[in-house]
Amino acid sequence: MKNILYISYDGMTDPLGQSQVLPYLCGLSLKGYNISIISAEKPEKYILLKDQIQKICNTHHISWHPIYYTKYPPVLSTIIDIIKIRISAIQLFKSKRFDIIHCRSYISSVVAIMLKKKYDFQFLFDMRGFWVDEKVDGNIWNLKNPIFKIIFRYMKIREKEFFNRADHIVTLTRVSIPTIKSIARNKDLSNKITVIPCCVDVNHFDRTKVKSVDVESWKSKLNIQSNDYILAYLGSLSTWYLPEEMLRLFLRFRIKVPHAKFLIITTEDAKPFIKMAERIGVPLDSLIFTSSNRSELPSLLSLCNTSLFFIKPAFSKIASSPTKLGELLSMGIPVICNTGIGDTDEMIISSQSGVICKSFDEKEYDRCSEEILNLEKTLDKELTRSKAIELFSLENGVNCYHAIYQKLIAKNDGKVHS
Repeated sequence: MKNILYISYDGMTDPLGQSQVLPYLCGLSLKGYNISIISAEKPEKYILLKDQIQKICNTHHISWHPIYYTKYPPVLSTIIDIIKIRISAIQLFKSKRFDIIHCRSYISSVVAIMLKKKYDFQFLFDMRGFWVDEKVDGNIWNLKNPIFKIIFRYMKIREKEFFNRADHIVTLTRVSIPTIKSIARNKDLSNKITVIPCCVDVNHFDRTKVKSVDVESWKSKLNIQSNDYILAYLGSLSTWYLPEEMLRLFLRFRIKVPHAKFLIITTEDAKPFIKMAERIGVPLDSLIFTSSNRSELPSLLSLCNTSLFFIKPAFSKIASSPTKLGELLSMGIPVICNTGIGDTDEMIISSQSGVICKSFDEKEYDRCSEEILNLEKTLDKELTRSKAIELFSLENGVNCYHAIYQKLIAKNDGKVHS
């Protein structure tokens, strides 16, 4: 049995860890890999969910080695965490030889580069997006601040090193590959790059498994009438998303569908969104705010006629794969989204499952509204779901990682025996 060390700066108790890490690793464990995880856990979430995560790991024979995420002070806290992750990894190397270190994103990969000087393993760089540029595009790092400017330059050097020293690279989108080659200044990377979009559990997001009693319960709870047309938004309203532009489209949409309501499914505070709606002139009685745990989400989404999401079209978003797209299409729900987000344009056009908004203005909002209404009338929900399974199924994702692992292990075994 081959040993895999998975390092993640996202916690397994974080939503990302639960939806985008553990399902893959559980599937890979079933393929016969002995998996160990090092992850940085937020203390408050770890206390609440550690037993639940540990149970999942135990069931799938996964060894979990959490460290506490350090929040303050900025910058120094990250350095502290890198040291803690490195110490944890070295301790694990004392008891077993790892064939592969699978690193999620950039901070984890800093540790892998450190360890590669001493230990013999294959380095899988699972980049998850252009992290350095995301920090700038998301206004998290202000480059006018000399400290952030230094960090930016340092991490851009490291980024090039990750691409060139990785034994294999996983990216979320095809359109990001030319940029990867450009950053690495290496055109010969194609044979060691695999595209795996953010996958979803299509068995969970399945309309046929939703109970009508649960749907009726949501209707009653949210005061949704049988003739209401539900346009839905799912997820965060901050950083990368464009709530004002979504509200303005909804306002135009109501001209065509006066009984439309905008269902916003989010855990974030609704007050800023409501103030924005008042300023724009969106009737507040047409807005519905709610949140849902993962188990209830399919029944809640079953209320929706169509869905909407606009993401800030920054440079770094060419490497983005919105998880919500796979979840919505798996439920047979058509989408309106803006252009320039990873491979989303290609996926929606090829699956005929939505409308691409090409600019943020009233004329384009009107076009999108008309086209999505026409599409919804003729949409084959089963065909949409079939395309979602083809593009986003967790099983396909696990099989892709399995193929990469096999390739890297064969390469490592060849080195050992040569």
